[in-house]
Amino acid sequence: MSDTQIETIKEEAAAAAEQGKDLRALVRDMTLRALSRRSLSVADIMAVVRAVTEGVSLGLGRRAGELKDAAHEALAGLDEAVKKAAEATKLAAQQLVSQGKEFGEQDLKPAVDELKKVEEMFLATVAKVTEAAGGRIKEEFAAQISHARRNGTDSGRVIADTVAEFNQRVAATVKTGAAQSASAALDMTQRLTLLASGILAGMSDVLHEKAKSGEKKAR
Repeated sequence: MSDTQIETIKEEAAAAAEQGKDLRALVRDMTLRALSRRSLSVADIMAVVRAVTEGVSLGLGRRAGELKDAAHEALAGLDEAVKKAAEATKLAAQQLVSQGKEFGEQDLKPAVDELKKVEEMFLATVAKVTEAAGGRIKEEFAAQISHARRNGTDSGRVIADTVAEFNQRVAATVKTGAAQSASAALDMTQRLTLLASGILAGMSDVLHEKAKSGEKKAR
């Protein structure tokens, strides 16, 4: 992700946080849009989470008053977006397995192992960014992240279900033994993340249309 893209995401997130209205939905939607424009690799997901969190921290720093609700809403919006990314990955995995291709066990392992990391890396990324922000932002986000780690996140629950289903579905499809090659595993991970990105783009469009419809009814 280019520096220009990162700055654009940060500026959009900062503006949303500063205005303080519908922060959860705004954070979710901007994160989904950013994620759907690139492959859903762990590195790309975390780059987007980091950029959005940095922007939110900047925007909240310009506001006066209580930040507890804002921290809660921002983290919830990020969680919703990461959950949708996990759901898209789950659907992508189902599509790949249903194609009937015979995979090697080790071809699939890197993709599953990457997915397992997402929830903790998501929370760790938010924690690191907001700790650097310091002050009330650090305090409020630390409390929200502590609660999320104790009770789990929506994205974490989807990820756990996805990993379990992925392992079950491929059990009858994969070959036993070593992978055919290191490139086979890399190819599988790349195919999965690119397919998931396309699915997520569709999800993002549906949510955007629902939001627009809701706005029209509210008028």
